[in-house]
Amino acid sequence: MSSDSTGAAGTGIAGARAAVAPAFLMGMGLGGFVDGIVLHQLLQWHHMLTHTAAGNPKTVPGLELNTLADGVFHAAMWVLAAASAIRTVRARLSGTLSPDWAFHSGLVLLGWGVFNVLEGLVNHQLLGIHHVRDDLGGPIAWDLGFLALSAVLAAAGWLLYRRAARRQPAAN
Repeated sequence: MSSDSTGAAGTGIAGARAAVAPAFLMGMGLGGFVDGIVLHQLLQWHHMLTHTAAGNPKTVPGLELNTLADGVFHAAMWVLAAASAIRTVRARLSGTLSPDWAFHSGLVLLGWGVFNVLEGLVNHQLLGIHHVRDDLGGPIAWDLGFLALSAVLAAAGWLLYRRAARRQPAAN
């Protein structure tokens, strides 16, 4: 194990770098879970394939297809969260867990925002398989608002993370 200028094993810049992936992955997984649970299930604004011919949620086959697609999406988000948990445990055991709350939380927010931006650009704009408010016919304003809010979330996370990372002691 490496030690930093304070003599603590696994801390400092090198230890902080090892803590980046678990927190970022957790943010991506949580972002996906919030999207799927809140927008797909609770508010029912859209499902994964609602803006496709086969995915019309007003038909039984379309609703069945969307239920399956939403389930696959949730399974993928579970894999991200599980990978994050495994990496977090490994970081803890090696002494390289996130150095402080702001460092970890900033990366979680960054991962969440990045996930939303990617999902919004790919699914909403590039593929057009669903939009934020397909229940209203998919108005672009909701998609743009989602992207803007996601970019703010990512930027806030990045700033919080960078501020905390700068406070880490340099490794020897």
